Amino acid sequence: MAESLKTRICRKLRHRWQWRASRSQYSRLTLVSQFFPPDFAATGQLLDDLTVRMASRGLQVQILSGMPAYAYNFGDAKRIEFTPNRCIRRTSVSRFWPKKIRGRAVNGLLYCFRISLRLLRYSRRGDLLLYTTEPPYLPILAWVLHRFTRTPYLLILYDLYPDVLVELGVLSRQHWLVRCWRKINCWVMADAEELIVLSDAMLKRVVKFLPEVANKITVIPSWADPELIRPRNKSDNWFVQKHQLVDRFVVLYSGNQGRCHDMVTVLAAAMLLKSDPDVLFLFVGSGPQHQRMLGLVHDWGLGNCKFLPYQDLDDLPFSLSSADLALVTLSIEAEGLVAPSKLYGHMAAGTPIAAITPKHSYLKNLVEESGCGRWFSNGDAKGLADWICSLRSDSVLAAACGNASRQLLRRTASPEIVVEQYLSLILAHLPDQKIHSLN
Repeated sequence: MAESLKTRICRKLRHRWQWRASRSQYSRLTLVSQFFPPDFAATGQLLDDLTVRMASRGLQVQILSGMPAYAYNFGDAKRIEFTPNRCIRRTSVSRFWPKKIRGRAVNGLLYCFRISLRLLRYSRRGDLLLYTTEPPYLPILAWVLHRFTRTPYLLILYDLYPDVLVELGVLSRQHWLVRCWRKINCWVMADAEELIVLSDAMLKRVVKFLPEVANKITVIPSWADPELIRPRNKSDNWFVQKHQLVDRFVVLYSGNQGRCHDMVTVLAAAMLLKSDPDVLFLFVGSGPQHQRMLGLVHDWGLGNCKFLPYQDLDDLPFSLSSADLALVTLSIEAEGLVAPSKLYGHMAAGTPIAAITPKHSYLKNLVEESGCGRWFSNGDAKGLADWICSLRSDSVLAAACGNASRQLLRRTASPEIVVEQYLSLILAHLPDQKIHSLN
């Protein structure tokens, strides 16, 4: 036992020494995001994949994240973790009401407080910093540290705050916090080297808010790996067998059941089809609307709805490929403020897409122009129900939509395309004297 402990200690010391030695030779990217695996949050899973791929190309990457605190099914992860060219440092954060806005606000503030001193140290070493909007006010910390250290930083805008809170009715447009937040956002965006957004709709929102930063905004979508997530026959899918989905037409909503998503239209379509024994609405995940959805399913007597918790990342290819139709939704208030990352996993699985969004949404154009599915306006439950019936009876149409989904992903949002876009931006801002050639 003592020998085993000694071996582990030696291994950790060796990893630390190798990391520090290589740090003195090459520039390093430090990525800051509260959510990171083993947390199930989609943003963290994408960042994990991105940093693994960049590290495999030779870029040194350090990740500063929190312990699992939002969507998880086990306790703490390792505080420090080394993989080739990558170091993950997790800090303990509070877990007060992680599904509530106020709880997440407190947890996010404590996360920012705990990493501020560590960030100050890395800033002074000259690292290039890449911040996310997880938590939403992390960019404010980025700007404050930049003012002290002049270290360059890039910013990924997953959601546009405080606009999300205003559109959802959490805060009024004239609230003092909203006014102050927007003013600080002007400084944050002006000092950032690059701003990365997930869609053209988000780009337009940012440019309308601050036209002078238009030349530093890049649209890089979320992505999925079509080699890892792919179409599977139901007879070969253990997830389908386990949950008795073989003989059902599965309409899948996978991921966060958040305030920015239109879940009522989906449940209304389920109500219209509740007498059809072949159609099943499968909800995998959780979120702020979860309890409300359970209540509506009970009140409306919807026996055609099934709820499952978040699935482990290794199980995701099987849960996604269990669907005959995938749902991607945005509420009327959320257009241009968020961009659902779940879309790309469904595309990789070769699944027809039903997009339920406002009529001016970028998702409307995406599904209609590519032929990967059909668009429905918020509230059009009958249109969605009718198309489910049509798709179930027309296997040729379903196959065509699924093939179009895969082709669109490979053309626009494959891992290779996205990694090249990120690397291009990052290498443009690393200190020249310490850049080494990447694979």
